Amino acid sequence: MKLDGTMAAIVTGGASGLGEGTARMLAERGVKVALFDLNAERGEAIAREISGLFCKVDVTDDASIEAGLATAREAHGVARILVNCAGVAPGRRTVSKNRDTGAFQAHDTATFAKVIQINLVGTFAMSAKCAAAMAALDPVTEDGGRGVIVCTASVAAQDGQIGQAAYAASKAGVVGLTLPMARDLSGSGIRVMSILPGLFHTPMFEGINEEYRKSLEANVPFPSRLGKPAEYAKLVAAIIDNDMLNGEIIRLDGALRMQPK
Repeated sequence: MKLDGTMAAIVTGGASGLGEGTARMLAERGVKVALFDLNAERGEAIAREISGLFCKVDVTDDASIEAGLATAREAHGVARILVNCAGVAPGRRTVSKNRDTGAFQAHDTATFAKVIQINLVGTFAMSAKCAAAMAALDPVTEDGGRGVIVCTASVAAQDGQIGQAAYAASKAGVVGLTLPMARDLSGSGIRVMSILPGLFHTPMFEGINEEYRKSLEANVPFPSRLGKPAEYAKLVAAIIDNDMLNGEIIRLDGALRMQPK
């Protein structure tokens, strides 16, 4: 499937990090881009820069998703490309010890459920709703292709570290979702792929000191640095362009294998 001005795309989490990098790449290729995010100030600013559209959308809320999709379709038509980048990554051990009292405390279920709801359920909800609209479109490839869905998992899905029980479980769920969803949508000519990024320079790394950043970079075999959102976006572009890529996960990590902590 080719990236050009006839295409419309939706990028969740498009107001920062990997989502922003992807939105900018798609816009540079002429694609009509809608950014779905909760950060209206940042999202609207980026949308103006790339001549795109911002929609304030909560991926955990069906009504919010439907409203965003309706707005995007009115402006750009039905999206043939969905890139799911919305997500959260809180850190908490399954059991932690209070430093003041010495008491042991279990990971609260509410936080665990919230991470699953955003990272996994939100990814599925966006994918299913977008695919339903894609399926009604005319094919645009000789093989009958109608659309592409790219999901963002994480190397934590396979190398989950201490304090990542919720995050790793949510991303492992995205990995497990990839093949069956691709098979579900194969009859409609819709491909599904997932990317497992390693350590990327996203907003969560903005506040860390240089010494800690260098220690993280040293763990990446080659290139020994944090990945760039533009490099994630390049892989998204390659997935969209290659019609044989379907139902698979790709690690994008510089040969990194995460240690326990």
